[in-house]
Amino acid sequence: MSELLVQTDNPGHQQVLDQLSAALGSGRMQQARRMLHGLHPAEIAHLLESLPRAQRNILWEFTDPEDDGEILINTNEEVRASLIDRMDEAQLVEALDGMAVDDLADILEDLPNRLTETVLESMTAQQRRLVEAVRCWPEDSAGGLMDTDVVTVRADVTLEVVQRFLRMRGNLPAHTDALYVLDRYGHYRGALTLSVLLTEDADQLVAEVIQNDSAPIAADTAATQVAALFEDRDLVSAPVVNENNELIGRITIDDVVDVIREEAEHSILSMAGLDEDEDLFSPILKSAPRRGLWLGVNLLTALIASWVVGLFQATINDVVALAVLMPVVASMGGIAGSQTLTLIIRAQALEQISKSNARNLLGKELAVGALNGIAWAALIAVVALFWFDNQTLGLVIAIAVFINMLFAALAGFSIPLILKKLDIDPALAGSVVLTTVTDVVGFFAFLGLGSLLLVAVS
Repeated sequence: MSELLVQTDNPGHQQVLDQLSAALGSGRMQQARRMLHGLHPAEIAHLLESLPRAQRNILWEFTDPEDDGEILINTNEEVRASLIDRMDEAQLVEALDGMAVDDLADILEDLPNRLTETVLESMTAQQRRLVEAVRCWPEDSAGGLMDTDVVTVRADVTLEVVQRFLRMRGNLPAHTDALYVLDRYGHYRGALTLSVLLTEDADQLVAEVIQNDSAPIAADTAATQVAALFEDRDLVSAPVVNENNELIGRITIDDVVDVIREEAEHSILSMAGLDEDEDLFSPILKSAPRRGLWLGVNLLTALIASWVVGLFQATINDVVALAVLMPVVASMGGIAGSQTLTLIIRAQALEQISKSNARNLLGKELAVGALNGIAWAALIAVVALFWFDNQTLGLVIAIAVFINMLFAALAGFSIPLILKKLDIDPALAGSVVLTTVTDVVGFFAFLGLGSLLLVAVS
């Protein structure tokens, strides 16, 4: 009954995961196998990533060998490596047989050299040439994303000739919405959309109906920029050309969706110092050192903030209320700074920041920080006044909060720009640096003013 539910009621991933886990846990292996065979390879890949390693290894043995290649390409790098380790060379060659060139190039990058050579030797000379054409480009570029399986036509033939050619060819590559028009030297001239091919007069020449209003994508274009182009132009596919404007492949929307998802995962996980390719159930002794690195960096920055607090130990001893209110100052600055930091990192990813608008954006963020600083400083001052019945303490924390929120806006704006110039990922290191700045400035301003005003008055 549960297998039927999986196939007809289309349950969510969590429900299927629970059903499979229950079947594996109770030893109902045939039931688990039948449930698995009713799923798409991408869904199986998602399930494998979600299962502990022992259950994952059992489930991997139940997959259809014909689906293994597509399953592998849909898993993250660490899970993929663990699955490949369980395959012999013959199984691996069989799994990768017939895989799209761009996907095959991605997997080959993750294989040991010995296995890479084995897979390449199993290909025909033409297949090897196509794969190497993709592998010569960086993985995060248009050339690394492209598929070399493209359909091209000449501009000097009629639409009827093109239609006959397609009928003889028999099928088209997935996500084909246009044929690419080349001159006799292989240079890209434009696109012939399938809608035009089917609706225009068959006696017309391709040159008469060609669409060349959308420029091709250069092979060295960054993957994130490719995704932005697809979004801006509402593309389903796009031609890729080399520096000589020669067509070398095409990018399709399914590859761009993968880029968008990977970028989103990278942005989220990098802020915690994690890798988007990490296995959810990777070994404890492997995960701990990875996370420990950024915990160590955070400890170092925390010690710097603590050292600043230690400079005012005598002041804190004299005015205990300062110790009670210190976290408020640091927290307000940290939140305000993280808002600006997140906004700037997003703007960097979308390439919205340039020299021409950076000054205006900085002015806007400082103004927002100042306005919020005044408003919240006043409120916190009133709270401190009624809590400790001390007007001077209220004034001290108000000024400190305002200063820290202003510096937080400045830091949140400048840190991503500085890190990017230093070739450091802002999403990875930005939050750590920002926390240090807001803690140090907040504590120094609050305790420094406390030393000048509160201790002097007392």
